[in-house]
Amino acid sequence: MASYLDNSVKFVTGVGEARAKLLEKELGIFTIGDLLRHYPFRYIDRTKIYPIEAINEQFNSTMVQIRARVTGVAYSGTGRKQRFSAFVSDATGSAELLWFNGIKWIEKSIEVGKEYIIFGKPALFRGELSMVHPEVESVEKAANRTVQSGMQGIYPSTEKISSSLSNKGIYTIISNAWAKAEEHIVEHLPEWLLKKYRLLSLKEALHNIHFPQSEALLSEAKRRLKFDELLGVQLAIQSRRTDRMERNTGFMMPRVGEMFNSFYNERLPFPLTGAQKRVIKEIRQDMISHHQMNRLLQGDVGSGKTMVALMSMLLAVDNGYQACMMAPTEILARQHFATISRQTAGMNLQVAILTGASKTAERRRALEGIASGEIDILIGTHALIEDKVQFANLGYVVIDEQHRFGVEQRAKLWTKNQQPPHILVMTATPIPRTLAMTLYGDLDVSVIDELPPGRQPIRTYHYYDSSRLKLWGFMHKQIALGRQIYVVYPLIKESESMDYKDLQDGFESIIRDFPQPKYQVSVCHGQMKPQDKEESMRQFKEHEADILVATSVIEVGVDVPNATVMVIESAERFGLSQLHQLRGRVGRGGEQSYCILMSGEKLSKEARQRLQAMCETNDGFRLAELDMKLRGAGDINGTQQSGMAFDLKIANPTLDAELLSTAKEAAIIVLADDATLAKRENSGLKALRARHAGMQRYDFSMIS
Repeated sequence: MASYLDNSVKFVTGVGEARAKLLEKELGIFTIGDLLRHYPFRYIDRTKIYPIEAINEQFNSTMVQIRARVTGVAYSGTGRKQRFSAFVSDATGSAELLWFNGIKWIEKSIEVGKEYIIFGKPALFRGELSMVHPEVESVEKAANRTVQSGMQGIYPSTEKISSSLSNKGIYTIISNAWAKAEEHIVEHLPEWLLKKYRLLSLKEALHNIHFPQSEALLSEAKRRLKFDELLGVQLAIQSRRTDRMERNTGFMMPRVGEMFNSFYNERLPFPLTGAQKRVIKEIRQDMISHHQMNRLLQGDVGSGKTMVALMSMLLAVDNGYQACMMAPTEILARQHFATISRQTAGMNLQVAILTGASKTAERRRALEGIASGEIDILIGTHALIEDKVQFANLGYVVIDEQHRFGVEQRAKLWTKNQQPPHILVMTATPIPRTLAMTLYGDLDVSVIDELPPGRQPIRTYHYYDSSRLKLWGFMHKQIALGRQIYVVYPLIKESESMDYKDLQDGFESIIRDFPQPKYQVSVCHGQMKPQDKEESMRQFKEHEADILVATSVIEVGVDVPNATVMVIESAERFGLSQLHQLRGRVGRGGEQSYCILMSGEKLSKEARQRLQAMCETNDGFRLAELDMKLRGAGDINGTQQSGMAFDLKIANPTLDAELLSTAKEAAIIVLADDATLAKRENSGLKALRARHAGMQRYDFSMIS
């Protein structure tokens, strides 16, 4: 776009200094170009006028247009609570129009006995129709005004903006901006790209997104503008990936030696799945490619990611390098240490652990051993990134549950060697493949999409609170069979603002129904001291406790094969990915396992869909796709995040999966021919890349 579009939005007719500041603060609109990239999220056919009698409950969330005559006005309330009403009618019925703000202006613009075109959101109460803060325009003015399009866009807004600038106001200033900006819009895609992918010109797309000339042209406008965003993202990602691969030569690890072979042939606890074998081959190809590996390994809970990580670390050790694995919690780190130590016992392999809670002797052995080269594999928490941790020859790094570490924390591991080590980051939160292309586009992505043989699918049921006695009976039967049970609550204490079950009240109920000494109940939550949490977990892992009452702190890192029941209280409070993670704590032994989702009787449509989906499938990738459709990208890592990884205003990586693949293909073709986008015909693409390169919120390949 030409420089004219970089001018401040304050210069647009109808904006000015005050509104410009409001648009900047509330919507991030600084320039005229930003304003034109503020797209409608839906459209209303302004050519259609409804008779009042035809408007029923089905229209409650839809903007409609009526033509009616004002039959009277009235005032009520005083001061800030004052409101102004206008009563209108047509040949079929009557309605009330209400205003709480801008009363002085609206009362001057409405005349009793005059006919108006009224546009707003209807509400029905006891059969009476009303509209709050509708747009009102005289029939004469409506007939004379120039209409850009019969379809009027409804624009994203905020409460603060809506109080001073209606949707019609936003539409008007965009119309004013377009009148001046149209002649300054310059195409930024090369002609060959437009032809190859059959795209509208930028000017046509912007005109039809704001003022659609037809449904078909609106669809094509959306496609072009989505393509622009996704192409900008992919140009940024692929450029960064190319730069990383050129800048960082990887350690060569061609040898498959005694460590790997003896483990594979003699110590595997179960045969590898086809998916595990495929991923190990992908990692091995990276290790012999001369390029520094930067790979994301994602797999469902219990799919065997840790086994893949261990075997790839053994490859590094076979080639004379040290490896380390960083986990987000003390519990998970020690669990990895115990598992790997047990599986490699008797091998000529030195494994150590280092955490913030390590005692002096343990810390000394780890620090001295890695500095001297005696330690082959170091497992730990964020303690691994401390300055005093110095490796003799670190060549391979595994980061488990990588989203729980900050970018700077992860990057510090890269600097433990002059030459960056190979990196494997793992996540147990399944991510739709299309979204992974955007979030992790500068990483190579491997997926374990099979579960080890012998795992029985977890049976999931949804009970309402009224079925609690049935739940208690089921728990008694499971404990009588020698099994253990998790009971998870969303809250520790009762909350006045949220009507959900809380751990304190739940614990008291459980110990009444499962009294000592016949039953043992442990508690674990985030407000406990670390040593107390450790003790509770130890009791449960060693079967000194039958029931563990906890919050979602046990979501990751707890492996108790004898636990066969996961009860999730107020399950409607959790997102799908978190429910799935919690369910993954059971089903780790050979016995049939169960997940019981408890909820209140009143559920939203979305909550009901989530719980139903949990009961229908154990496939984490299917659940991740559904979660994206229900909640957007906000919950992709199990904790609520605001917005997408990039500032996408119109494109959605999941819903626009095919277009995302097309944009990635286009970016690769462009950069293969002109890696720096130095050619004159690519100057627009360079600007497009720059706009998106600065917007990425997550950089999972940050190498110093």
